[in-house]
Amino acid sequence: MGEMKINVHNRIKSEEKFNKVVKHIQDKWKLVPAFLKGKGLVKQHIDSFNYFINVEIKKIVKANEKVLSDADPLFYVKYLNVHVGLPDVEEGFNVTRSTTPHECRLRDLNYSAPITVDIEYIRGHQPIIKNNLLIGRMPIMLRSSNCVLTGKSHFELAKMNECPHDPGGYFIVNGQEKVILIQEQMLRNRIILEEDSKGCIVASCNSVTHERKTKTNIVGRAGRYYMRHNIFQDDIPVTIIFKAMGIVSDQEIMQLIGTEEEFMKKFAPSLEECHVLNVFAQNQALRFLSNKENKKDTQS
Repeated sequence: MGEMKINVHNRIKSEEKFNKVVKHIQDKWKLVPAFLKGKGLVKQHIDSFNYFINVEIKKIVKANEKVLSDADPLFYVKYLNVHVGLPDVEEGFNVTRSTTPHECRLRDLNYSAPITVDIEYIRGHQPIIKNNLLIGRMPIMLRSSNCVLTGKSHFELAKMNECPHDPGGYFIVNGQEKVILIQEQMLRNRIILEEDSKGCIVASCNSVTHERKTKTNIVGRAGRYYMRHNIFQDDIPVTIIFKAMGIVSDQEIMQLIGTEEEFMKKFAPSLEECHVLNVFAQNQALRFLSNKENKKDTQS
């Protein structure tokens, strides 16, 4: 009871604090300038790019880290780490120096940084590790974590011929300033419920990893529920999917879906269909899925 009183008290205090900032509805327009002053218009661009070069690119390399050889089954190349450096320009053969955005604008250069990797490969039977191998270059977003402008004072920016009020969030390619526009994409790894053209509710999920992308649909037809996936030729009863994953008991399946009478009535025809197909164990379900597999998609 005491804890509830404390929570209520804290909520009242937070509301009072908010009301002090925005007392009247006509003052809420002040929130927009305050947001722009604190966050700016390009913070989402810079945060996204920082995540990509510091976290996402390492995950992509990790998902495809090992390369095998068809000619020699014992030979392999394995990527151990990847790193995006600081912007530089090449002055001669293997001679580089750091650069600034202003120089790249004047000389029609790319404001980019080297991408280096650490690799492990085998020579004979001895693994060999090599560090800092250059595999390409990455355009660097101004004011990102790898940009030379980050953390500089107004005086330092003025010495580098940069406007202190420039928010960044763009690239310099061949001396031209380029902006990547935000794109709207389907929500990943989340279940989306929508109504199809026939008025039936369809559950879909776009599953995305660093290795592949797939889309799974759960559809209703004739009072039964099926899974639709491009690796299968036909729609697969969802009860067979449960059994293929090791959930072979009808009681277990219903406990995962819901034991209410309404759910049991709606799902009973799907359970009966599994019995009609004579699929009761996990091995039988896996064999059924193997027979329904789309061979063309598997080969590609």
